[in-house]
Amino acid sequence: MATLPTYALAALFLPLFPLSIVFNRGLSALRRDWMRALVLLVWPQAGVWILSHAHGAPPGWLNVWAALTALLYAYRALAVREAGIWIGFVAVSAWALLWADPARSHLLAIQALGLSLPLAVAVLVTGVLERRFGAAHTALRLGLATTAPRLAALFVIAILAVVATPVFSNFFVLVAAVARQAPVMPAMALTVLAVWILWAWSGARLVRGMVAGPGRPAAGADLTPAAAWAYAVLFVGLAGAGISVGGLLL
Repeated sequence: MATLPTYALAALFLPLFPLSIVFNRGLSALRRDWMRALVLLVWPQAGVWILSHAHGAPPGWLNVWAALTALLYAYRALAVREAGIWIGFVAVSAWALLWADPARSHLLAIQALGLSLPLAVAVLVTGVLERRFGAAHTALRLGLATTAPRLAALFVIAILAVVATPVFSNFFVLVAAVARQAPVMPAMALTVLAVWILWAWSGARLVRGMVAGPGRPAAGADLTPAAAWAYAVLFVGLAGAGISVGGLLL
């Protein structure tokens, strides 16, 4: 049986409230988008490694705590209007769901990676917005659909990936989690579905605030065709990775 300090350390890297504050503060403090993307990929793997060295399944109260954390951050994401903060909240919500699946601990690292890949790519896209407009916030009323249509398309696809749209890796992680939990822990399966719905809702609100409506034209705000194609290739690769993850989990 693992000790409480072991679970507390795991709860820092597979963040549970209030330890999740450490991750969110640290992510917001990073100024380079590639550093934020790297943290999103590596951070949960540390938690997975710690849990893999814990003997036995986490106690039931930890699973309840994780479910409440996932719901809390999915709900908090509804009020967020800054893309970078929104990604951090969805990351905490997603990783908290990993606590409730000890029977598949040998695949936990793949599940964590499947949840993190879309987040990392979305951070890179958000970094492009921040460099070109100074921030990725709905209060700026960017109206990307008219001022930067290629960047708007890129942002919409990034948000669709984060909210677990089919063919992306987190979609298969959530489907596998619901399929496994429904017969034995229906309450947990319903929690996963509720979290998923809240992600989609908050993502739609963020897209509407960033993409829809009139915007202020800015010279050089949009991506060049070459850059747009490069990101398109990245998303094709992300979709391919998602199908590979699905093949391992389903």
